[in-house]
Amino acid sequence: MSSCDIFASLPQTCRDWVDNRKIEEVECIIADMVGISRGKAMPWRKFVESRRSFLPISIFYQTITGDYADLEGLSDQWTERDMLLTPDMSTATAAPWSNDVTIQVIHDMNTYEGDPIPVAPRNVLRRVMSLYAQAGWKPVVAPELEFYLTKINTDPDEVIEPPVGRTGRRGIGRQAYSMSAVDEYGPVIETIYDYAEAQGFEIETIIQEGGAGQLEINVGHGDPLTLADQVFFFKRSIREAALHNGCFATFMAKPMQDEPGSAMHIHQSVLDARTGRTVFADEAGKPTPHFFGFLAGQQDNLPSLISLLAPYVNSYRRYTTEDAAPINLEWGCDNRSTGLRVPLSTPSALRVENRIAGMDCNCYLAFAASLAAGYIGMKAGATPRPEIKGEAYALPRALPRSLHEALDLLKNNPAVVDVLGDEFCTVYLAIKRQEVEEFLQVISPWEREHLLLNV
Repeated sequence: MSSCDIFASLPQTCRDWVDNRKIEEVECIIADMVGISRGKAMPWRKFVESRRSFLPISIFYQTITGDYADLEGLSDQWTERDMLLTPDMSTATAAPWSNDVTIQVIHDMNTYEGDPIPVAPRNVLRRVMSLYAQAGWKPVVAPELEFYLTKINTDPDEVIEPPVGRTGRRGIGRQAYSMSAVDEYGPVIETIYDYAEAQGFEIETIIQEGGAGQLEINVGHGDPLTLADQVFFFKRSIREAALHNGCFATFMAKPMQDEPGSAMHIHQSVLDARTGRTVFADEAGKPTPHFFGFLAGQQDNLPSLISLLAPYVNSYRRYTTEDAAPINLEWGCDNRSTGLRVPLSTPSALRVENRIAGMDCNCYLAFAASLAAGYIGMKAGATPRPEIKGEAYALPRALPRSLHEALDLLKNNPAVVDVLGDEFCTVYLAIKRQEVEEFLQVISPWEREHLLLNV
């Protein structure tokens, strides 16, 4: 294909942003296990000529520290082979923070023979979506993205602090929905809007959350793979917007001890793939067995999948009632204390909000895990526990307290392993167990303060 043909294959928003300028660079990217960009940059001319590139599969064997997971006994998985990267041109979008005219293109990851790489997060989500398609269903999601703006932090031993806003004062918490708090960080928010517009992404709302410097971005509902690609792009965009304005953006689940954590709530519904109508409500507007099956699947299987929704040791610090975070998987209509909330809506928009996922998750894996849980329940015709009418925080804790416990639950649930893929789960478990062991080797300030001279 010629340069003109490839340019014509770019989405209209990308072509509009280029606006007759010369594209200088293309970033050929994938999402790793963490959910951040890996890949390589090349001149536009080279991209046009090659249309494909390679990366080593060992990218997916790395822990968050950059070490390689111990895959002893898994020689087939550990073989250091190359992945063939094929551009998904529908994902091409601007990299508006770059000094040059640069576009980003998400790539599909396959073997040289053309088979999908099972451990690639984007392929894991595709696997789950294919199961819905085989059943005649089409899942729909809408994510809510919470994150913190913080003061630049160059020393990991220093505590994280909110940034100084336009008033010259450091942000304070417990100001949820405050417009003044949003205005405090106006330049960052304006840059986020600019970057989103350049990439063709629509932001529905930006609000101040309960933490100091904590914001939430809501985007529209749609196809899970398309929305996962957007969240993937958004995370990088938000970080770049913050750096452009002299601060950090962090998606840690719990970056500050005395502030609430950051979640990625996932609104979920399922359509009939043939008619496009919801399968959660009947013609009379009443919830269907599929709706209750989906709910039951979430209750029964999300504990085993929590390590994909809360993937780090820090993630489990978020689940505290003091910070209005869920501690169980009860469900209720318009009840924000439950782990599974059914928002007020018309019957056609009936949906289940998963409030468990942390913002530190890999969006592809979080969508895959949550939809997998619902799929298993729908196929089994499962029945959920009765709706909770009151305060769910008063009920017993039912979520794992640690990543180590969560990994054991994943390993021992063959139904979810089968849906996500055995090879992926094997590698994921190895990576996360190694991260837990690495964390346990670190002596914390709390231990030095309270144990050094007192025990």
